[in-house]
Amino acid sequence: MKFQKRRTTALAALALTATFAFAGCGSDDGGNGGSSGSGSEGGDLSITMLPKNLGNPYFDTSTDGAEAAAEEIGAELEEVGPETASPDAQVSYINTVAQQGQDALILSANDPEALCDALEEARSADVKIVTFDADTNPECRDLFVNQATAEGIAAKQLELISEQIGGEGEIAILSAAANATNQNAWIEMMETELAENPDYANIELVDTVYGDDDDQKSFDQTEALLQNHPDLKGIISPTTVGIAAAARYLSDSEYKGKVALTGLGTPNQMREYVENGTVEAFALWNPGDLGALATYAAAALANGDISGEEGDTFEAGDLGEFEVDADGVVLLGEPFTFNADNIGDFDF
Repeated sequence: MKFQKRRTTALAALALTATFAFAGCGSDDGGNGGSSGSGSEGGDLSITMLPKNLGNPYFDTSTDGAEAAAEEIGAELEEVGPETASPDAQVSYINTVAQQGQDALILSANDPEALCDALEEARSADVKIVTFDADTNPECRDLFVNQATAEGIAAKQLELISEQIGGEGEIAILSAAANATNQNAWIEMMETELAENPDYANIELVDTVYGDDDDQKSFDQTEALLQNHPDLKGIISPTTVGIAAAARYLSDSEYKGKVALTGLGTPNQMREYVENGTVEAFALWNPGDLGALATYAAAALANGDISGEEGDTFEAGDLGEFEVDADGVVLLGEPFTFNADNIGDFDF
């Protein structure tokens, strides 16, 4: 197994101007082999960042946010990680963190259970454990920095489609697999909101189809939706594969500019379609903000400012004050909206 390690310093140019959101939902571009960079030395706190894998634009962005936060608080932050996203590949790094006596570990977990033994060893060495993006079982860490709630994700997508179709008309949903737990939860919440919220009284959900997170099938399902529903005004696709495939279809069709499309996507997938007018806006959480918030949380734990109990509060720089919720969860907030004004600021 090839391992990688990167000692990072904060990038002031990024700061949090582009700070910012399935999962890590950036594409897995693999690793670049070996190690690179030099560390920022002299910080009072030593923090290790362990994403699911290196060389992944989504996690590169979250680390940029973490670096900026670490620089602001005077901490030394080191990113380490494997080429391939697997729990076994992360265990070695967790063990090293414990042996080195780092103050805190920030982790996007490749498995909720498989890392727990290693994490418990690290905690017994007084390493504070903060998960982000993907959690472990709550008893295996001190805090989980959650990018967005299911309710927030569902609400944001309805808000965006309503704005884009003027609050009335037929819409459809292009989902992933029919048994996808998170997709189904979001869809159920959207259905409830459509039925109960008077702001959406003139919007009708006429169909839900499944592309199985397959590009070609999602493309074909988009075509079928438009053929089966000639009055369709908008499509919500709460899956990064689906929204990109639907945008590709709309971009080269007579429906471009006539049928709205929104959902959950990444900037690198969607930039072309935003810039050519096929898509007005879409959403995701902001990985940069997520990495920054995890760093502030780790520092607050390591400094003894909080213990991770419900009701604890801490400051997170320009992001503001945050409170620890039940089960040690800290919520970043509602999903981030990408549009023509800001999509050029992001690369993941």
